Amino acid sequence: MKRILLIEDDMDLNKGLAYDLELSGFRVYPAFTLSEGRALLQDKGADLILLDGSLPDGDGFSFCRELKQSCSVPVIFLTARDMEQDEMQGFDCGADDYITKPFRMPILHRRIEAVLRRQADGKGTADDSIYTDGMLQINFSELTASIQGAPLPLTPTEFKIIRLLTANKTVTKQLLLEKIWDSSGNYVDEHAVAVNIGRLRKKLNISGHDFIKTMYGMGYQWQKAEGAAL
Repeated sequence: MKRILLIEDDMDLNKGLAYDLELSGFRVYPAFTLSEGRALLQDKGADLILLDGSLPDGDGFSFCRELKQSCSVPVIFLTARDMEQDEMQGFDCGADDYITKPFRMPILHRRIEAVLRRQADGKGTADDSIYTDGMLQINFSELTASIQGAPLPLTPTEFKIIRLLTANKTVTKQLLLEKIWDSSGNYVDEHAVAVNIGRLRKKLNISGHDFIKTMYGMGYQWQKAEGAAL
């Protein structure tokens, strides 16, 4: 049974979501503040976090950014902050999806299914679970990575993006939408691709090497570090 940590300060919404998700077969741990959420995460763990952007004791965006530095639990924002810059901020801090209130429960269910599916897909198989080029090392089955010997915190979405890029000569935006988000791309804005690629580039570029090359009019291409085996 998948565990969902629900951090939402609106009591009625929190209870309604918990009830609906438990009927759908999830184990839900409800929290109304960040401090409660932290305690539940440490005590119970979680396979996915539903997170409000504004909470009584802190900012959900800062919490998400902090969380992504130490673990790869996927995060979906549920928030009334519906400006484009708010959504961009959500993806920039490591969110795996962003849903604005009010929303319909069937859409939330599809978003949850998509995030959990791509997290599972990102774990890889025994045959292609390891990538290394002398500068970057990734274990897709363990969801761990390091660059120049230092730990590299990546989200499940970022692991999947890298896996697609390293397995294909050129990856189009449409392929990323189909393989990582939804089979038809209906449940995520297209700019999420550019946001996630940009965020991943920033993490990888600490090495001084540009791993992701934009092929204008085509998509993206993976560039191994110089001196790495082809």
